[in-house]
Amino acid sequence: MINYLGTPILETDRLILRKIELSDALSVFDHWLCDDRVMDNLIKGAHKSVSETIERVTEIVSNYDSQEFCYWGIELKTSGELIGAIDLFNFDSITENCEVGYSIGYRWWNKGYGTETLRAVIDFGFRHMNIHKISAAHNIDNPASGKIMSKVGMVQEGTIKHMIRNAKNHYKDCAVYGLLQEDYFENVK
Repeated sequence: MINYLGTPILETDRLILRKIELSDALSVFDHWLCDDRVMDNLIKGAHKSVSETIERVTEIVSNYDSQEFCYWGIELKTSGELIGAIDLFNFDSITENCEVGYSIGYRWWNKGYGTETLRAVIDFGFRHMNIHKISAAHNIDNPASGKIMSKVGMVQEGTIKHMIRNAKNHYKDCAVYGLLQEDYFENVK
């Protein structure tokens, strides 16, 4: 059975994963939601205005009352900058599986923050929430995201053609990855 714990603070060597607050809206907009380089990989496109981001952040904050809502802002310990977000979603109480998704602002790509973040959330999901399997997908034209998934032990299980249609109305093929709790614990050091 999944042990829902909401969105507790998680810490890594360089990051604090925490709830996003309404006061973060401008950073969320500036650091990733307004950037086509980041948002082209998602179904919803880049935000055109801060008011759009305020609406999204308000929606996120209003969901924190639910223990089944697991959505973290990714904050750098050194500067306090919010550089992205990660969430566990699509929980299935029958299979005890869920999905994970993340976005990191372009300025912070290729610095290991995505791997560090994903590793922390996967560990939390398996160790504390008792998730059976965590899955993720990335557009095949975004192989860097697949590298992050592989680095944390996720295995590519296949490719789904035209899995999503992005905000530019382009269909995207996606590589699907997964990791079982038992495999995670077998390989964790």
